[in-house]
Amino acid sequence: MDYRRKEPTANLRTYYTIFLQIAVIAVLLIFIVATKIEFQSSQQNVNLVEEQEVLEMEEVIQTDQEEIPAPPPKPQVPVEVPNDEIIEDQEINLDADMNLNDPLDMPPPPDEEEEEEEDFFMAVEEMPKIKGGQEWLYDNVEYPERARKSNIEGRVTVQFIVTENGKVEDPKVIRGIGGGCDQAALEVIKKAEFTPGRQRGKPVRVKMSQPIVFRLTN
Repeated sequence: MDYRRKEPTANLRTYYTIFLQIAVIAVLLIFIVATKIEFQSSQQNVNLVEEQEVLEMEEVIQTDQEEIPAPPPKPQVPVEVPNDEIIEDQEINLDADMNLNDPLDMPPPPDEEEEEEEDFFMAVEEMPKIKGGQEWLYDNVEYPERARKSNIEGRVTVQFIVTENGKVEDPKVIRGIGGGCDQAALEVIKKAEFTPGRQRGKPVRVKMSQPIVFRLTN
């Protein structure tokens, strides 16, 4: 039998620990060397700093403001005094005895005049008419000689009331031309007779006006 295989020198197990320690030392050396090597990046360096916009400040020119002086006050206009009379202070006597229980002396109230109610119409269903018409009126009016000589022409308006009986009442000139024509117009109106005015079939008093024209003829 060969007893050399069982010798301790021939057993490889005894070298495991040595190989293991050598491997660990080799790995540590490699790691230490790798950390010391500087790796350069293949990428280009990127400038991360943004360019700031440069703001140009305009120079402000300071201007001097001219102070405008205030306008001078207007001179006072002297007021004329009517006279140099000194008004004396009036003395009011407050020592007079006044009894509040006595009735006050008040002036009597003015008499109120009762307004007369109008007893006539200004417009009715059937207005009064001159008997004989306008022809009778101008046939009976007399042209004053004074007006003829003065060449006075124009229109005279007479206002009056026609009663229920057709009579003329309260005639008066409301527009005249003078020269005697106003009086001549009143006279012819006083002589005129009218058919009375009617309201709802009944004769009533009516206030009306009548123009009379004075015109010279050659």
